[in-house]
Amino acid sequence: MSNPFTTRPVHGGNLVWAASLSGCSPSDLLDFSASINPLGPPKSAIQAIQAHLPQLTVYPDPSYSQLCAELGEIHGLPPDWILPGNGSAELLTWAGRDFADLAATYLLTPAFGDYSRALSASGVKVVACPLLEPGGGGVECGVGGVGLEAVLAVEGFAPKQCGLLLNNPHNPTGRLFSQESILPYLDQFALVVVDEAFMDFLPPDQRQSLVGQVHHHSNLVILCSLTKFYSLPGLRLGYAIAHPDRLRRWRQWRDPWPVNVLAAAAAATVLQDQAFQRRSWEWLAIAQPQLFEGLAQLPGLRPLPSAVNFLLVACELSSSHLQLQLLKRYRILIRDCLSFPELGDHYFRVAVRLVSENQTLIQGLTDILDGSR
Repeated sequence: MSNPFTTRPVHGGNLVWAASLSGCSPSDLLDFSASINPLGPPKSAIQAIQAHLPQLTVYPDPSYSQLCAELGEIHGLPPDWILPGNGSAELLTWAGRDFADLAATYLLTPAFGDYSRALSASGVKVVACPLLEPGGGGVECGVGGVGLEAVLAVEGFAPKQCGLLLNNPHNPTGRLFSQESILPYLDQFALVVVDEAFMDFLPPDQRQSLVGQVHHHSNLVILCSLTKFYSLPGLRLGYAIAHPDRLRRWRQWRDPWPVNVLAAAAAATVLQDQAFQRRSWEWLAIAQPQLFEGLAQLPGLRPLPSAVNFLLVACELSSSHLQLQLLKRYRILIRDCLSFPELGDHYFRVAVRLVSENQTLIQGLTDILDGSR
């Protein structure tokens, strides 16, 4: 049996594993491995949870009618176009079952690890579409005029019989795809699932969400998450936006009551918390460029441009070595990219945190890199 304290995690935020290496309590770590908003959770979420504690004695409404109505009002959609889930991870499982009916599914790589879980669990044939040029040292397709159409130009497959699973903004590169670049694929693929888990980090005038297209394309599914922007990973709440016929089928597949009453109470509340949203956009507009420039100035590191709250960094040294040194010497956890086969040991990913915390990371990396020269 594998030891949970020595087995390398495939997700960020595994503080128990990191603390076992650094010899401290998990609460003593400065976590850059999970791309969570450092300002949250919002006070509105805490207040909603506290107000609904008496409801723990009753089962949730199995149809989540009030929550669906509230989410539908926020997005300008009827309630039956919304399906709450136990995080977007649960909803990915049902998307995987739909993809299983198709000849294959196109997947941009590197990709969030839970996509592989959801697809492999249903036996989906995956067509990998590399977003980074092989041997290009982190050069993204899209730079220099090469667009999304080049990434998805795969010979031997007919998109009409295939699906497309797309992360926008993309994790782990941070790249934002425009609506215009994605729209043609809604007419080419049998099913298009767009995971917009990080879209909330963009102010409304900068977003490239496809939520407004679901009425026009019954083959389109949008996945949304409260985990990242609202700093609620422990609450487990996401939701799907899609044609009611598809969502009715997903409801028949899953266990009853996947969303607890406290998560349901917090969801609609935080999505209407405009003060928290503004504070988050203002923080990121300052903190992200600061972290990017600080990393770019260090020898042997090259951060990729990102639209959101994390940076993928190409590094000349072993990223797992950097990770271990930061843990042992500074109790700082970064995300190595060993779980992304296309990236390996010469990339790492860091979340954007508060300005002072970003500076702590930059100083720690400076010390380690100076010592390696």
